[in-house]
Amino acid sequence: LIQHHRTHTGEKPYQCSQCDKAFSQNTSLIRHQKTHTGEKPYQCSQCEKSFSLNYYLINHQKTHTEEKPFQCSQCDKAFYWNSHLKVHQRTHTGEKPYQCGQCNKTFSHKGHLIQHHR
Repeated sequence: LIQHHRTHTGEKPYQCSQCDKAFSQNTSLIRHQKTHTGEKPYQCSQCEKSFSLNYYLINHQKTHTEEKPFQCSQCDKAFYWNSHLKVHQRTHTGEKPYQCGQCNKTFSHKGHLIQHHR
């Protein structure tokens, strides 16, 4: 419950000792720290690509199959990941949840807001 509460408060008590990143959960910090060590023990048997976490390998393996279980109900597009479907659905709804704090312009993708700030 405390960890869930942090998603609302923005509290991030777990600080990486290698960089400035901070996390709300210790497990997220541990996962992040592998980016500094370069440790990638989980290897794809189809393309030899390696990953720091088994979860990332499992997600990656979907790219080698035709399996796209997340289907858009508005059009014929399908996606490997539910998060990609949710982002795609904004093209149908017009939702733009990312707003510039300086000019109030809104964007449907976080990356577009970041580009706008540059």
